Amino acid sequence: MTPVAAAVDIGGTKIATAAVAADGTVTGYRSAPTPAERGPEAVLTTAADLVRESLGDREAVGVGVGSAGVIDPASGLVRSATDALPGWGGTDLRGGLARALGLPVTVANDVHAHALGEYWLGAARGHATVLFVAVGTGVGGSLLLDGRIHHGARSAAGHVGHVPVAAAAGRRCPCGADGHVEAVASGPALLHEYRERGGSAPRLQEVVAASEHDPLARTVLTEGARALGSALAGLANTVDPDVVVIGGGVAEAGELWWEALREETALGLVPALRGLPVVPSGLGSDAALLGAAHMVWREHG
Repeated sequence: MTPVAAAVDIGGTKIATAAVAADGTVTGYRSAPTPAERGPEAVLTTAADLVRESLGDREAVGVGVGSAGVIDPASGLVRSATDALPGWGGTDLRGGLARALGLPVTVANDVHAHALGEYWLGAARGHATVLFVAVGTGVGGSLLLDGRIHHGARSAAGHVGHVPVAAAAGRRCPCGADGHVEAVASGPALLHEYRERGGSAPRLQEVVAASEHDPLARTVLTEGARALGSALAGLANTVDPDVVVIGGGVAEAGELWWEALREETALGLVPALRGLPVVPSGLGSDAALLGAAHMVWREHG
């Protein structure tokens, strides 16, 4: 039987696993709620159990993991994490899964894994230098250089949401600082702003739907997109990527949001970067799993 790579995506609410062939074919998809309230050991046990279900009787060459948190690829440890995964900081992610499964394990942050998936088989395929941004509950990012993750000196590279922008002046970011783009461009920030200005909607999807006839919804979405575009322009001017790929739930906000994002990004670019492609993610929910598998195939294939 042809060997596969086991892929794991650990988030604050869900753990997903799959078996991924060397050509990117995904089979054996499994998922379960993340038992975050029961602590790190329960999270690792659930992930290992799901991997076994995904693999069945197939041989795996290794396990690739994309996880929430700041992940140190050298030690395999979770350096830090948000309260969505209590106690996750300090967890021996690689060692714990390697002991449970008896397989070599490669680890990265989940947004980095998403970026690698897009590089391997998605919207960034064929591009050496990629700036990937995920816009959802927060704003995360990843920089790929020659197809390799740039982790940074402290494994913390990619915090796009914490780039200061003028539109966020005086706004409190979830990290505790003022003025970061996440405070105005994330999904919760957009919904909060709509409600603060008198709108009524239970979820961001309703704000997006209302934007077809509601000037307030259009304004809030446009302002959030422009704030993000300003941050993207500064980052692009710094790293000169081949392409900027945008994923996450907010990226599904429709053409109004995309038009404002692209326009503001273009306005802030230096002349040499004019025409820089800013494109949507192409792989959807499979991206992080495919990126995790790509790490395995790159090392053991």
